[in-house]
Amino acid sequence: MNFNYLKGKKVFITGHTGFKGSWMVCLLKKMGSEVYGYSLDYPTEPSLFKLANLDQISDTVFGDVADYDRLFGFFSDVKPEIVIHMAAQPIVREGYKSPRKTYESNVMGTVNILECVRNSDCVESFLNITTDKVYENTETDRYYNETDRLDGYDPYSNSKSCSELVTASYKRSFFQDRKCRISTARAGNVIGGGDFATDRIIPDCVRAVSSGKDIIVRNPNSIRPYQHVLEPLYAYLTIICKQVSDPLLSGSYNVGPDKKDCLTTGELATLFCRYWGEGAKWVSLSDKGPHEANFLKLDNSLIKEKIGISPTWDSKNAIMKTVEWTKKWLNGEDVRSVTNAQIDEFIKKH
Repeated sequence: MNFNYLKGKKVFITGHTGFKGSWMVCLLKKMGSEVYGYSLDYPTEPSLFKLANLDQISDTVFGDVADYDRLFGFFSDVKPEIVIHMAAQPIVREGYKSPRKTYESNVMGTVNILECVRNSDCVESFLNITTDKVYENTETDRYYNETDRLDGYDPYSNSKSCSELVTASYKRSFFQDRKCRISTARAGNVIGGGDFATDRIIPDCVRAVSSGKDIIVRNPNSIRPYQHVLEPLYAYLTIICKQVSDPLLSGSYNVGPDKKDCLTTGELATLFCRYWGEGAKWVSLSDKGPHEANFLKLDNSLIKEKIGISPTWDSKNAIMKTVEWTKKWLNGEDVRSVTNAQIDEFIKKH
C-alpha cells in the first residue's frame, strides 16, 4: 500500500488520547501527516499518550464530542482533509453503569463530527470507527458479515449500532454529490502495549502479573476476534486512502483477524502467561457481572476482497508483541521509541 496521500495532510482525530488513538498518532506521524486531536482528558492513569509524550507531535484540544460548539470551533480552525472518528465510551460494563453518557458520546458524538464535516468543504475522506459488537448477536458459532442486522444488545454495543446508522443516513442524505468519501470500520477486539483500561483482558493480565497476582478471567470460554492494535489502524489508513481514489470503495468493513485467530479468553490468557513467563498463571472466577456476548466472530472477507489487505500478525505474534512492549515499558525504556519500533517492524511486513 502506498500511503503518499497521507503525507502533509491535516488529519483530525477524535479520541486521540486513548489507547488506539495514541498508536494512531504515532502511525500517522510516520506517514508524514499533520495530526490534530480532539479528546476528553486522558482516559486512564497511566496513559500511553502521556507516557509517549505525544503532545509533542500532535496539536490537542480537550473537549467532549457531545459539545458541538467546542468541537466545531477547533475543527473550523484546523480545516482538515481527513477525519478519523475514534472518540467513544468504549467499555461494555461502563455502558451499563452510565447508559445516558454512553449514548451521548457514541451517538451524538457521531452526529456532531458529521455535522462538522457537513458544514465544511475541506474534508476528502472520513472514517467512523465502531466495533464488532454492532451486530445482533444470536450467540451461535457463526461469523458476522457486513450485511447482518445491526442491533447491539447492551447500551455500549447498541449505541455503536446507532453510530453506524447515523453515518449511513448522513452519507445518503448529504454526501451523495460531494467529494468527501465516508466509510465505517467495525473492528474486532484490539490488544497491544499501552492499554491501561479497566475491564479488558490484556490490561487485567498486566496489572495482575506486574503485582505478582494470579490473573482473574471472568469468562474463559467467551470467543472474541482478537488482533494487534496495528492491524486495524493499518486497515483504517488503507480505507481512507483508497476510497479517495475510488469512491465505490467507501462502505462498511469488518476489520478482524482470520478465522483461526478467533480465540477464547482462556486461550488468550494462556498464551499471555506462556510469553510472560515468571510463573504467571490465570484462574477462572466469574463475578456475575452484566450480560456480555459469549460468541463473537467476524468475517473479514470483504475487506480482503475490496480493500486488498489481510492480517499480518497472527494471535500468537499479537500477544508476543504486547508482552514485549509491556516488559520494555516496565524496564523503563522510552515508550515512544518502543512503539515506533513495533510500527516499523509491522510496516516492513507489508
